[in-house]
Amino acid sequence: MTAYAIAQVNSVRFNAEIVEYLLRIDATLDPFGGRFIVHAPKDLRVMEGTWGDAGTIVIEFPSMDAAAAWWDSPAYGEILPLRTRHMDADIILVEGVPAGYRAEHGVKEQ
Repeated sequence: MTAYAIAQVNSVRFNAEIVEYLLRIDATLDPFGGRFIVHAPKDLRVMEGTWGDAGTIVIEFPSMDAAAAWWDSPAYGEILPLRTRHMDADIILVEGVPAGYRAEHGVKEQ
């Protein structure tokens, strides 16, 4: 089932290391079938609550195993410090729902 790496970016200090990270990250995603589906959009509208204005990032993977393997990969580990030294973010890996899923499927029998 499809899985996602989701980052809520709280702050970023744009510099040469962030540029290097951005230039190298796609190559780390390719072996795991990862692709960006949201990358710090300019048109972000907060509808409820508080949400950092530095950006939201969503990367799609074919499965949770693929997402976790990417996160733990030596290739990503090599570039990770380029990001973590200059970006504060909350990041999760989360599994999607199957095609045809409806909210009512989440109701548990009592």
